[in-house]
Amino acid sequence: MKEPTEGAFATMDKSIAELRRDYTLGALSKTSVDPDPIKQFQRWLQEAIAAQLPEPNAMTVATADLSGHCHARAMLLKVCDANGFVFFTNYQSDKGQQLLENPHVALVFLWLELQRQVRIEGTVTKISSAESEAYFHTRPRESRLGALVSQQSQVVASRKQLDERFQQLAAQYPDDVIPMPEHWGGYRVWPVMMEFWQGRQGRLHDRLRYRREEKGWRLERLEP
Repeated sequence: MKEPTEGAFATMDKSIAELRRDYTLGALSKTSVDPDPIKQFQRWLQEAIAAQLPEPNAMTVATADLSGHCHARAMLLKVCDANGFVFFTNYQSDKGQQLLENPHVALVFLWLELQRQVRIEGTVTKISSAESEAYFHTRPRESRLGALVSQQSQVVASRKQLDERFQQLAAQYPDDVIPMPEHWGGYRVWPVMMEFWQGRQGRLHDRLRYRREEKGWRLERLEP
């Protein structure tokens, strides 16, 4: 890749380069957070929900394949408890194949309106089929049909083909009894690192990192 010249910044779109705001909504200290990072996360998530943020459970899920190439996409968190973080997907999708090859994963939650971010790193395991099925049957009818219709990450000739397949399955299952596909289910992320970020003035942001150790969690402050 060609190295930028000294004058490269002068040619940049200044409407982007000059975008900035100061962060003044809060602060984060070791004494103010819960010693358990999952409980601290649950506290922040509830505050994001109470603030009526759009999609407060939205997160970036980052994976890497065996060749070392990184991949990321936005998904929705569906469970957060003492055992970790759960999301649902098609196991035969690109992300499913990547997680089969490399179970290490990273999550990012960004709540801009609260000037907060949470980073999580850990490993994934599939949850039980019974757990997946219990959640599957709480989903709206169209979402359940969609899980049957979609061969996620595969090339499709047209939107029309996808819509026709949906209509065929909707006619095949006219009532509310729709079976969960065998290739669909949940992953649980077991965290080994969690970092909480609170924006501060002058870009001197607060960053508190929890690292899992044999006897529990170590809490450290990081420079911004």
